[in-house]
Amino acid sequence: MAVESPATTLGTAAPGFTLRGSDGRMHRLHELRGARGTVVAFICNHCPYVQAVLPRLLRDARALAPLGVHVIAINPNDAEAYPEDRFARMVEIARDWPFPYLHDETQQVARAYDAVCTPDFFGYDAALRLRYRGRLDAGRKQPLEDAPRELFEAMRRIAEGQLPLPQQYPSMGCSIKWRMA
Repeated sequence: MAVESPATTLGTAAPGFTLRGSDGRMHRLHELRGARGTVVAFICNHCPYVQAVLPRLLRDARALAPLGVHVIAINPNDAEAYPEDRFARMVEIARDWPFPYLHDETQQVARAYDAVCTPDFFGYDAALRLRYRGRLDAGRKQPLEDAPRELFEAMRRIAEGQLPLPQQYPSMGCSIKWRMA
């Protein structure tokens, strides 16, 4: 079932975290942040929406890096109920990614961010204040020719010290697969 990310209060601080990456190391937000901006992307291995946007996310992450904007991807899904989202699979698929892929095994980080779907994008300025929460672009499961690169453009503006354009469209994807209580 597709879920849209809710509107969020801009200006809030990014919740800190320490999570294990697909490289086997522990990573902290403050060590991964970009000098001019940071994207925190909640994604997973199996979601068709994530699989559809992944090539464009990789492209945009590579283009944002020279601007001082880093991308961090976090998998919050319950891997016991959804084995395709297990850590070993994260290691396999993220070998050549230009950003870290972290495992939120307890799901506490996703809850702290109020993430609801995969993909769910949060764009922060250099001070780790939320300036963008929205979609990568208008292509959900299919890329749209000539679609504006909404996340990229928002983060480019943030890196230049500007605010992103006020119109921010929600991300849409599969609901996060929460562990049963």
